[in-house]
Amino acid sequence: MGSGEIVLLRVINSALNQELFFGVANHKLTVVAADASYTKPFSTNVIMLGPGQTTDVLLTADQPPAHYYMAAHAYNSANAAFDNTTTTAILKYKDASCVTLQAKSQARAIPAQLPGFNDTATAAAFTAQMKSPSKVKVPLEIDENLFFTVGLGLFNCPTPNTQRCQGPNGTRFTASINNVSFVFPKQNSIMQAYYQGTPTGVFTTDFPPTPPVTFDYTGNVSRGLWQPTRGTKAYKLKFNSQVQIILQDTSIVTTENHPMHLHGYEFYVVGTGVGNFNPNTDTSSFNLIDPPRRNTIGTPPGGWVAIRFVANNPGAWLMHCHIDSHIFWGLAMVFLVENGEGHLQSVQSPPLDLPQC
Repeated sequence: MGSGEIVLLRVINSALNQELFFGVANHKLTVVAADASYTKPFSTNVIMLGPGQTTDVLLTADQPPAHYYMAAHAYNSANAAFDNTTTTAILKYKDASCVTLQAKSQARAIPAQLPGFNDTATAAAFTAQMKSPSKVKVPLEIDENLFFTVGLGLFNCPTPNTQRCQGPNGTRFTASINNVSFVFPKQNSIMQAYYQGTPTGVFTTDFPPTPPVTFDYTGNVSRGLWQPTRGTKAYKLKFNSQVQIILQDTSIVTTENHPMHLHGYEFYVVGTGVGNFNPNTDTSSFNLIDPPRRNTIGTPPGGWVAIRFVANNPGAWLMHCHIDSHIFWGLAMVFLVENGEGHLQSVQSPPLDLPQC
């Protein structure tokens, strides 16, 4: 790039199991969008993205002509093993393109300074700067007030000492929302079974709106609460209902920044905090004016995040952790959004040539 040029970078975390810090040596990044929604621009030295998240930044070539490293490495929010390598590319100024200068500057490309692997404060500070560019229409009259605990757990292996049973005492790791570890159906899709009126044996509609047991979610959790139940459970939402979900991380096995993704919708992130969510005090700090619009949001390690959306897209929509291993461990659930009135508010009928399962 030439000196003085401004380049738009869309940074995508395509990793399966790791949040990432990203930065460019000696260059500020101006954040202008996240998850394909515009944000109020702000300047930062580093960005943090969970798996599946995107961030658009403007980069201005305002440094002396040289070679500068672009780099990314893990943000590890859990007490678990991770890949601590750093991936890099080189940003080259056109002004530094002669062979001699290129060879010299390539050898001493200026390194990027990234936060420490466990720098939760920097990750939280970056996320806190995200806002919509102007006032937005946030749902205010909440019809469905849901509280979801998200986190890991242990499952007793039917065949201990196998490759999948790497947990203590003949267990393997699992994950859950509200103590339900999601099991993907094998015989028929949830959507097809729902709209054909044949849910028996495929799913049930008794997903709990709150945890079955209230406990100190981010404290020293009793081992009796570490093993969730397994099931294919969905939660029904009426068309156009205004929904609030508090996503509460737990300290079961370990706290972690779980990037939660909701299919079929974008939502407003109206609040976040550390520790256990307190409805009597924490709602006073909600941003109901210009919160950011996202489709994937991290639950702060040992904390909570609040999202709101209007259920105006009928169908069967999966909500899940975007860490690949966690979704298959069961950190997922399904919303069944009912049809509204008329053709434009209803799910289209399947094509006549829909293949049979």
